[in-house]
Amino acid sequence: MTASHRIASIDITRAITMLLMIFVNDLWTLYDIPAWLEHTAAKDDGMGLADAVFPAFLFIVGMSIPYAVASRIKKGDSQLRLLRHVLERSVALLVMGLFLVNGEYLNGALTGISKGAWNVICCLCFILIWNQYPATWPKTAVNILKGIGIVTLALMAYICRGGEAGNTFSVYWWGILGLIGWAYLASALIYVLGRGSLPVNTIAWLVFMAFSMAAHGHLTPQGSILRTLLDPLEDGAMPALVLSGVIVSQIFRKYTAAGKWHAVAGVLAAIAVVWLVAGFITRPVWGISKIMATPSWVLICSAITTGLFICTYWLCDLKNKAQWFNIIRPAGSDTLLCYLVPYFVYAIMSATALTGLVRLGGIAGILKSLLFAIVVIQIARGLTKAGIRLKL
Repeated sequence: MTASHRIASIDITRAITMLLMIFVNDLWTLYDIPAWLEHTAAKDDGMGLADAVFPAFLFIVGMSIPYAVASRIKKGDSQLRLLRHVLERSVALLVMGLFLVNGEYLNGALTGISKGAWNVICCLCFILIWNQYPATWPKTAVNILKGIGIVTLALMAYICRGGEAGNTFSVYWWGILGLIGWAYLASALIYVLGRGSLPVNTIAWLVFMAFSMAAHGHLTPQGSILRTLLDPLEDGAMPALVLSGVIVSQIFRKYTAAGKWHAVAGVLAAIAVVWLVAGFITRPVWGISKIMATPSWVLICSAITTGLFICTYWLCDLKNKAQWFNIIRPAGSDTLLCYLVPYFVYAIMSATALTGLVRLGGIAGILKSLLFAIVVIQIARGLTKAGIRLKL
C-alpha cells in the first residue's frame, strides 16, 4: 500500500463531503422534503444533514494540513515560506467569502447589476487571480490576467450597494469560504509554528474548546479584545473542528507509517466514540446547534466525520474499492472549483427563468439535487481538464 493510496482516503472523504455540500446547498430549490435533510433552527436542540456537512468540510481541511505541510517541506519550503503560504491562502478565502456574501445582500437596482451577474463576475475574477496557470505561459500574460481580476474586484467593491439602505461593501458575515479561511489561518499557524507537534495541536484544540464553552457559558466579556478575536472563529468552534481533523490525521499518519493498517481504524474509532459520548453528555448544557456553533455540536460532528473517514479508509484502502468513487473524485481534488460552479449554474437558470421549472418536491426533488451535485462535479472535471485549476 503506497502513500498515495493513503492520501486518497482523505481526498475521497473530501469528495463525499463536497458532494453533500453541493446537494444541501441546492435544497432551497425543493419543497416537501424531510426536515432531517435541512438546517435545524438556531435555538432548536438538534441537527439535520445540512448541519453536519460544513463541519465535516472543516474537519477534512484539518486532515489535509499535515500532508500539505509535509509536501511543501519536502520541496524545500522554509518555515517562513510555509507561514507566507498559510497567510496567502487565508486571505484568498477571506476575499472570496466577503464578495460572495455581499452578493447575497446585493441591491441590484442600486448597484446596477443583478445578484446572478455579481456572482458570475466575482467568480470569474477569483479564477483569473488564483488559477494555476501553465508554467509555459509568459509571466507577463499571467500577471495581466491576475491584474484584471484584482482591478475588477476593486471596482465591484466600489459600486456595491446592499440592502434596502444601499450599504456600501460590508462585512455582513464572512461567508462559508471566509469562515474556512479564518479557521484554517488559526489552525495552520498553530501547526506550522508548533512544528507539527501532536501535543501542541491537542492543547490548542482543548483551548479552543474551552473558549467555545466559556462563550456559551456567557463568561467571555462583551466588547473585549478576546471577544473580537474569537468572533470570526465562532468563539473557537471553527478552529476546534479543523484541529480535530489535524489530530486524527497525525494519528493516522503515525500508525500507517508504522504499517499498522488495521490497528489505526480501531484507534480512530475509539476517539470518535469519546467525542460522540462527550457531545451527548454535554447536550443538556449547551444543546446541539450548528447556527449557534455549540460545543456539543463540534464534538458530535467531529465524531461523525471521523466515522466517515474510517469507513472510507476501510473501503478504499483496506478493501481496494477506491474506483467506486471515480465519478465524484474530482470533488476531492478540484474542491474550490466545485464550490464555485453552482454560482454560474444558478445565474444562468435565473437569467433564463429556468429556476421555477426545476422546482421539485419529495423523492423526485431529492434525486434532482443529487444529480445536480454530480453534474456540477463533472463540469468542474471538464474545466480542470481545460486548464482551470483553483488550488490555493
